[in-house]
Amino acid sequence: MATPTTLPATFVAGNVLTAAQMNDLRGAFRILQVVSTTKTDTFTASVASGGETAVTGLSASITPSSATSKILVMLNVNGIETSDYTSFLVVRLYRGATEIGSGAAAGSRPTVFGADKTGTQNSDNIVNVSGNYLDSPATTSATTYAVYLVNTRGVTKTLGVNRTGLDSDQVSYVRAASTVTLMEVSA
Repeated sequence: MATPTTLPATFVAGNVLTAAQMNDLRGAFRILQVVSTTKTDTFTASVASGGETAVTGLSASITPSSATSKILVMLNVNGIETSDYTSFLVVRLYRGATEIGSGAAAGSRPTVFGADKTGTQNSDNIVNVSGNYLDSPATTSATTYAVYLVNTRGVTKTLGVNRTGLDSDQVSYVRAASTVTLMEVSA
């Protein structure tokens, strides 16, 4: 795969690129492949305080064509704490068994990819955590990215995805979809 390393460090008006430099520019930073998973059904799990659980059906796998490629991970997760209808949704992102895209560790504070912790209580609440992360897996092997829900409360809670707290069969209790999209970006 062509890389931009042979390009000039800066461009000045009137510069003319060689054919080789044009080919390098054309080959650099392209999207080589896109993989996406959309979860439309619901998920719930009882999670102990400080624990986490993988969301069934909310992961995607990609096989990079080059070890120098980057993987742009885009998450869109909808959910709620269903045990008491509280607007808490805390998400981790994993590449295989490795947590990625989280904040820096600091004391006993949990590291997470993102969270919505507005804390309002209503049986028809649903909240969203979305974000992007540019990963460097440095491999050409199949690589799986998975979404986990985290319980940052002091007691066991039931966490849910794609549903409101009560999930009653009424017009005010919505259903949503959640997605994981992976893009391989050439180096």
